[in-house]
Amino acid sequence: MKKILITGIDGFTGTYLEERLLKHGYDVYGTVVRSDGHGRHVECDITDRDAVFECMRRIQPEYVAHLAAISFVPHADTAQIYRVNLLGTLHVLDACAATNPVPKKIVCASSANVYGNPGAEPIDENVVPAPVNHYAVSKLSLEHAARQYFDTLPIVITRPFNYTGPGQAERFLVPKIVQHFREGKREIELGNIDIIRDFSDVRDVVEAYRMLIELGTPSQTYNICSGRGISLREILSLAESAAGYSIRVRVNPAFVRENDINMLVGDNAKLTALGWAGRYTIEDTMRSMLER
Repeated sequence: MKKILITGIDGFTGTYLEERLLKHGYDVYGTVVRSDGHGRHVECDITDRDAVFECMRRIQPEYVAHLAAISFVPHADTAQIYRVNLLGTLHVLDACAATNPVPKKIVCASSANVYGNPGAEPIDENVVPAPVNHYAVSKLSLEHAARQYFDTLPIVITRPFNYTGPGQAERFLVPKIVQHFREGKREIELGNIDIIRDFSDVRDVVEAYRMLIELGTPSQTYNICSGRGISLREILSLAESAAGYSIRVRVNPAFVRENDINMLVGDNAKLTALGWAGRYTIEDTMRSMLER
């Protein structure tokens, strides 16, 4: 069995990735901030360097999927974004470098937010990043930090675009919309509903991670995306069609970000060249969420 460590295993993506890798015969371990009683989930705050080194020494993984992060773009504590996303990553990579033997593959999750507003679609991995918020800057900093280890560690960097699915926290846009319809609410407060995003299903995303763990080329960066752009207005329309009624949208100025990205649609050719293909459309995903 292939032993893998997933940082942030109890998060939205980590939960799905654990399930997928177990089905593919992996021996799966993971880090959690607070113990959850699971024998293979190790209590480890990645901002604690000593704890990360002890976790790596104890598990001795053959593979690492580094997912632990502050993933909510408007997270209020800016300093924490950098402590977790950048310094936490440095701790994980330093611990991997100190492991003997070093892991065979380390997949580090960045974000398509690093691209900012490039003005060209679809966005491939050669587009020069231009982050417009602290979350994106922290993720680009993670990438630059990871590149310092390319000579010594087999690192693959991922840039997932937006994705969603059953179980995602309601502070994210699509789950918020779905929950309003599930509860039969007649009004919802949102920001700019004309922004366009490239949405994937979390189940397709974790399959991409599995393939990159096995087939990804070290020192390379891969977009994870559907290649299809859809506006938030269209997402609302899909939810209305599925629920059978319309909802009143109130634009809350507090939800409109001054530096918001207008359009973010990716090119997934590099990933599909490995054999990956998305199985779920956004319509499929929202149906799963509404029926949950």
